[in-house]
Amino acid sequence: MELKIRRAEAYDASFVAWLILSAGRAHVTRGIWEVILNQHEEDCLRFLEALSATTIPHLFHYSCFLIADTERGPAAGLGGYDPDTMGYARMREGLPEVYEKLGMRFIAETAGRPPRIIECIPPPVVGAWVIDSVATLPAFRKQGIADRLLDRILDEGRQRGYRQAELAIYIGNTPAQRAYEKHGFRVLDEWSDPYFEQEIGSPGMARMICAL
Repeated sequence: MELKIRRAEAYDASFVAWLILSAGRAHVTRGIWEVILNQHEEDCLRFLEALSATTIPHLFHYSCFLIADTERGPAAGLGGYDPDTMGYARMREGLPEVYEKLGMRFIAETAGRPPRIIECIPPPVVGAWVIDSVATLPAFRKQGIADRLLDRILDEGRQRGYRQAELAIYIGNTPAQRAYEKHGFRVLDEWSDPYFEQEIGSPGMARMICAL
């Protein structure tokens, strides 16, 4: 199978939305984006597509993603970013644009608290290159595509001068943990929360790191 790995473009916004939503689901009962947005899949995808194409770039912006293309179209993808310059603070700056595009009234954080589930997400490791939203279409799984994408995004982190990379998985996602361990990742710590388990179906999240 001929495979081309490329940087995502604006026209990939709908596929990037699928990547984000699918990665947030993994093996759990209910994906984290369904919990955050409290919407059906179609509306979650609409939101994430708009989020991935904001004027202000951030960790979920299409420009942070690599796409694996086949002759049949995109098969898989993942994101990589610097949490200091492209992290959640930058994402929040782009939210008003998302709500305006979707015809939703933007409510400032001072007028309402962020979703409770956000408090359960571990912070990024200081100084680490962060990998996020790794997903492959069902028809292309178990063909090594995610491995090639991961190698490429790790190389990008090295070229940018990072000495370690980080990613987060749901506690109990053993297949994902083993796959990442093959690339040199190890579990740094685990963040558990009863509310997270109630809403997501996993005790919490584990941070994994590897040297670059």
